[in-house]
Amino acid sequence: MPDSTLQNPATTDPRPQEPKPEFNERKVEYPGVEGHMNIKPDHGEESYQGSGRLTDKVAIITGGDSGIGRAVAIAFAREGADVLFTYLTEEEQDANETASWVEKAGRKSVKIPGDLRQEQHCQEVVERAFQEFGKLDLLVHNAAFQMAHEKLEEFTTEEFDRTFKTNVYALFWLARTALPRMKPGSAMISTASIEAYDPSPTLVPYTATKAAIVNLTKTFSKLAVKNGVRVNAVAPGPVWTPLIPATMPEQKIKSFGQQTSFGRPAQPVEIAPLFVFLASNEARYVTGEVYGATGGQSPF
Repeated sequence: MPDSTLQNPATTDPRPQEPKPEFNERKVEYPGVEGHMNIKPDHGEESYQGSGRLTDKVAIITGGDSGIGRAVAIAFAREGADVLFTYLTEEEQDANETASWVEKAGRKSVKIPGDLRQEQHCQEVVERAFQEFGKLDLLVHNAAFQMAHEKLEEFTTEEFDRTFKTNVYALFWLARTALPRMKPGSAMISTASIEAYDPSPTLVPYTATKAAIVNLTKTFSKLAVKNGVRVNAVAPGPVWTPLIPATMPEQKIKSFGQQTSFGRPAQPVEIAPLFVFLASNEARYVTGEVYGATGGQSPF
């Protein structure tokens, strides 16, 4: 694996390097905007340093406005890639922030608002990449929907459908559209989760979609390698993003990530280097894999 570029020179102990529970964070309205949070996630804005691993690559990143998506966008840009990213219209403020950081890295940024639950929109996202850049090297499906409930009967059919459309259908539509046009050496990377292996009973549809993403990663990899394209996934544990205060009960927000070996959740900046590695030529012999970053909880 590449050496981390995130280490604070003042300390090598990973436990205290990022905020720990109990968090003074209030519940916010879905989909969650970073500006509404008391404790802002660390996307690597001030710490991630690139080294040319992705020079002149073109990347699509879904859900690139905040959280892991923004951290990946910043890292990819600082590694030399141009970035096209998707987001919900309600997240325009966060999307502008991501675009600004990509452009500060000297790379082109293209924002595409819209709903990935629409097959046509997914097709248009891929087409736009080719219109803007003439190629597509990296497809990162990170956008996700979740909502926590205590009882099974509280999960509605509409919510179940929304979760699968956002997390799984969009991945299928994007991959099916992009793969025939991606050149050898390209890569697809999805965001899975520890929830695929150790599912929480409060996140029923979400956990099922993450298991599906693991399965699709392995299946797609066998098809895509015929085109010289690698397909992998990253499976984080708890990560501090706007999705947490927007979708979880207040008490769980306050203690979020406390169960990990580090006693805290990951920050998005701590997950992004895995995406960089899997996108780079350093991972040229890696496909069909799921890389965990669970804070010591890894069940796989």
